[in-house]
Amino acid sequence: METINIGVIGYGYWGPNLVRNFAEVPETQVVAVSDFQPEYLTKVLARYPSIQVTTNCQELFENPKIDAIAIATPVSTHFDLALAALRAGKHVLVSKPITATSAQARQLIEEAYRRQLVLMVDHTFIYTGAVRKIRELIVNQELANIYYYDSVRINLGLFQQDVNVIWDLAVHDLAIMDYVLPSKPVAVSCFGMSHIPGGHENISYLTLLFDTNLIAHIHVSWLAPVKIRRTLIGGEMKMIVYDDLEPSEKVKIYDKGITLTNNPENFYKMMVDYRLGDMLAPQLDITEPLYLEIQHFVDCIKTNNLPITDGQNGLQVVQILEAANQSMQQQGKLIKLKP
Repeated sequence: METINIGVIGYGYWGPNLVRNFAEVPETQVVAVSDFQPEYLTKVLARYPSIQVTTNCQELFENPKIDAIAIATPVSTHFDLALAALRAGKHVLVSKPITATSAQARQLIEEAYRRQLVLMVDHTFIYTGAVRKIRELIVNQELANIYYYDSVRINLGLFQQDVNVIWDLAVHDLAIMDYVLPSKPVAVSCFGMSHIPGGHENISYLTLLFDTNLIAHIHVSWLAPVKIRRTLIGGEMKMIVYDDLEPSEKVKIYDKGITLTNNPENFYKMMVDYRLGDMLAPQLDITEPLYLEIQHFVDCIKTNNLPITDGQNGLQVVQILEAANQSMQQQGKLIKLKP
């Protein structure tokens, strides 16, 4: 079995999770970790004494033993690091969002394609058992026509230095929507506000319109007294409640809805009948999603296949985030998305 040697850049918030999962996947071996803060590298050596550490990420690009590089650094650094890794002939797994601009994302996609390298975005939620089950339900038409996607993703902190709250939190829902919904949004409207002088927007309300009667709404905030991660997906036949903070029943399927019938006494009057059926909480795969994601990354490297969360997926999310920023700056003006 061929081993894929990994270099990890960034060992702050997400880096330890990457290193731990790469260490657990049989086909991979973490060769080196880079971070500009020496105290983080001390933590690496305390847990993984055989891993090389450095404050200079250039050493990872120049190391011929390294096949792929995982990047877990601030968004503003993603493009330069990913581009340098690709140009050094390394496959790349980069944290969400893929880049700070859609132009940068396109350049990374082109670079990876030209060099026949894997470019993958760390949209971890796509690999959760809950989201994969939701996609299965929608693909199998169990909900029939989808009416709405309504999400609340709020907590107190963590305030980011280089991005606003939609780039930090709404990015998860945008990736999930791109994966589970049958159509793509065509326009965006977004309101947001900053309550920290000179800071980024810390609360935002994002609405996405589609060509069909599907509508999506995402509420994100760093300024809430409680942590909520709840999504409602309403369909013609069934409805889903997805609560990521639920310890066991994260996905609940409700056999509820409405039926419209004509009133024979009045042609213009519609009668609304309510369907109240059972609730089902399906069994979900509880494998750690990051482990499955890294396995998928390795499989794509070995088979030269495109990842589920490839560069194009990352680009689509960034395009919506850019449009949302533009809309916020114009007090919620509707911004059409490019096909």
